Amino acid sequence: MDSIGKILQRLEDTLHWGGCLALVIVAVLINADIVMRLVAGIPVQIQFEMTELYLMPALATLSLSRVYRDGGHLALDFMTKDLSGLFGKIVSRGRTLLAGVFFCAVTYMSGSFALKAFLRGEIEYGVIDWPLGWAYAAIPLGCGVISLRLLYDTLQKPAA
Repeated sequence: MDSIGKILQRLEDTLHWGGCLALVIVAVLINADIVMRLVAGIPVQIQFEMTELYLMPALATLSLSRVYRDGGHLALDFMTKDLSGLFGKIVSRGRTLLAGVFFCAVTYMSGSFALKAFLRGEIEYGVIDWPLGWAYAAIPLGCGVISLRLLYDTLQKPAA
């Protein structure tokens, strides 16, 4: 399963770059909007919709798996240091498995929502007509990859 781990790691790294790029674009758009309003009294018309619909979901979900892999998120551990042996391994793997199942459910539900938006051709009307299927696609993508990571870790990593 080592090759699966390498493929998963490359996928996580690629999505993480996408999430970081989304953050940079958010910062550029918001600052450009501020400057344009101050200097010319004209807002950047696409800033709000693009940030709200596309960039924030990408920013929030695409890096989930990479940051989890690196141990970068806040984690609440209970009883793990006190538990050792077989019972400790079962509890540790069970926690990881439950989180994986949760993210599988989020992936399924958000993927269904995105697919319906694609099939119906849903659009957010504004200065530009924004197709909503693409706006929703980042959530099942990011949650799907963290589901894979959690399930992979359940099967692969020795329990702490």
